[in-house]
Amino acid sequence: MSTPHIDSLNRTSEWSGVRACVVGLGVAGFAAADALIHVGAHVVVVDADESKRESERAKILDILEADLQFGDDTRVPDGVDVLVLSPGVSPLAPIVADAQRHGIPIWGELELAWRLRDPEHSAPWLLVTGTNGKTTTTLMLESILVTAGRRSVAAGNIGRSLVEVVMDPQGWDVIPVEVGAPQLPFVDSISAQAAVCLNLAPDHIDLFGSFEAYRDAKARVYNNCQVAAIFNEADPATIQMVEQADVVEGCRAIGFTLGIPSVSMLGVVEDFMADRAFLDNRRDNAVSLANVADLAIPARHNVENALAASALARAHGIEPRDVRDGLRAWKPAAHRIAHVADRRGVTYIDDSKATNTHAAQTSLLAYESVVWIAGGMAKGQDFDDLIIKAGPRMRGVVLLGVDQEHIAAALAQHAPQVPIHRVTDTSEHAMDQVVGIAAEMAQDGDTVLLAPGCASWDMFRDYSARGEAFVSAVQKLGQ
Repeated sequence: MSTPHIDSLNRTSEWSGVRACVVGLGVAGFAAADALIHVGAHVVVVDADESKRESERAKILDILEADLQFGDDTRVPDGVDVLVLSPGVSPLAPIVADAQRHGIPIWGELELAWRLRDPEHSAPWLLVTGTNGKTTTTLMLESILVTAGRRSVAAGNIGRSLVEVVMDPQGWDVIPVEVGAPQLPFVDSISAQAAVCLNLAPDHIDLFGSFEAYRDAKARVYNNCQVAAIFNEADPATIQMVEQADVVEGCRAIGFTLGIPSVSMLGVVEDFMADRAFLDNRRDNAVSLANVADLAIPARHNVENALAASALARAHGIEPRDVRDGLRAWKPAAHRIAHVADRRGVTYIDDSKATNTHAAQTSLLAYESVVWIAGGMAKGQDFDDLIIKAGPRMRGVVLLGVDQEHIAAALAQHAPQVPIHRVTDTSEHAMDQVVGIAAEMAQDGDTVLLAPGCASWDMFRDYSARGEAFVSAVQKLGQ
């Protein structure tokens, strides 16, 4: 059991007697350690990667007198009062189990950030989670808020570390937060102004051990929600999450739909996104927010993302005109269904951000005839449903990465007519080979689609590096 002292810690507390252990020396881990040192805690950082010992982050924390321990992240160091997890740490990790055995409180990045908010500038949070669409929705929301004149910045699983953002001495008006599932198991005191789970499909099974545990983590985004718990009318799992959520009294359930909205929902009427939730006479009226054509990429999934972002913005009190102008100003992030080039009648699309089967399937179903580039770290996912639904659209498949056999097995079972090429090269030049093979397989009118359905870390720094390698390889094809 955690002690009352740890339970009550916040920005203005006395931290000098607290020994905090931060797991992981990535962007979020560094920000957490730096902030804890700033408020006066004694900090120990553990990371299994010995190579980080000489990193710039390690050198800075060493100067700040943090205790750095590399090579073993399976055991909580002696004397630790609270364990702080970086976002990518599995809730099943040995160090988590060790902390639980010894009754040591565990905080995720979000919990630490919530506790470190400045009480004089405690900006409300608007939380965005879901299997797919989180980044796009968060960036749409940020665009709306900034257009409306709010001092705001996207944080969390996107852009800047959330801990770094809340420690900004200038303060913020409102913070849109992208929340990945690994950040949610260890949140306790957070109370968002509004939150949304966009959708739910199997992902991160390797981190959680089961789909049910993953689902339960996602559902925690609604805990203590104050104004609006927003769900996807087309996704029963998100409806159930809201129905079962423990929210603040007065918090409303708000849905979004691609159809005509019912009362307390946002939806689409003809070509307009409409709000029947955040107006007084919502039983008889709706307010127009924006035209679907106002979106830079008006695909169905982006309309859903825009409706979710609009609902969060309206829950914060943003006027319809600012919602429209913010959606018009939104610019799609890189590597998300991005058109790269047209070469000899073939279109090349970079959707490296499709790191799970749900996202890859969405991309595949957007094109009639596809040469699919897939593979990487499968994260325990099942590819059967994707192949059953999208297999008829596949001209061919080029596989790369450590778990390509999982995809090949699903193809052999459900789409044996689709030719497969496996690329076993894992060097920096592998993508050139992959794209070259895909170009040879493609015919006039086809789309060569990088939508891997897998994480990138087996071969690339992240999905952005993978997408950049794809773009570079396409450019080398010439005209």
